[in-house]
Amino acid sequence: MTTDHDHFDDGGYTPDAERDTTMLLDAFVAHIANAVRERALPDRIPADLSALHRELEHANAHLIDDEASRHNLRITLALVAAYRILSPHLDRDDALALVRDAIVEPLGAITEAATAAMLDAAPDPFAAIVALSKSREEESFGRTFTFARPADDDRRYLLDIHRCFYHDVLVANSAPELTPAMCAFDLNWIRAIDPNRHGLRFDLAGTIGHGDTHCAFHFHRTDPPQSPRD
Repeated sequence: MTTDHDHFDDGGYTPDAERDTTMLLDAFVAHIANAVRERALPDRIPADLSALHRELEHANAHLIDDEASRHNLRITLALVAAYRILSPHLDRDDALALVRDAIVEPLGAITEAATAAMLDAAPDPFAAIVALSKSREEESFGRTFTFARPADDDRRYLLDIHRCFYHDVLVANSAPELTPAMCAFDLNWIRAIDPNRHGLRFDLAGTIGHGDTHCAFHFHRTDPPQSPRD
């Protein structure tokens, strides 16, 4: 889920999922519409995308298991709809790249800036990012993701995702090749981490979307920050 309008209080995460999902999807379609104009593609594409998205939501409603999955289903199916509508007009790589950019770019800078501000203000950025991750796991992902934590202490937070709802939805809709776009989308907030500034690092040690058995999101406390956070 996006973090652009989330409230960060002592590392807490309080999303407004309905608002954030709607804002994200509006930005996604707007990005596609702008690309359609720039490439002189048929101007009906955004409307066709929205219509197909609604059809896909109805057809996939049985996949909803909790409130988080309801919003995550909407987001993931927007990629499927865009990819199907764009594919007759673009080659495979171009269509994949455009869909990826449309989900990653519109709110990416805002999400990164919000997370950076939270880390900069935190007395302990490592503890803050771990608290944020745990809150997102519960609030934004829910029961349709399966997490394991090989380490969770003052030096390491190793989070492994063994079931990814994004990937499940994409496989069910014959579009697993879109999973890396969702991986990139979910890394927007991670890009805010500056090891020298925040005294921690993030390692992405594999993702389901790139053919690994699980996604490995690993946070490590490093040496004290090398530059003042002012």
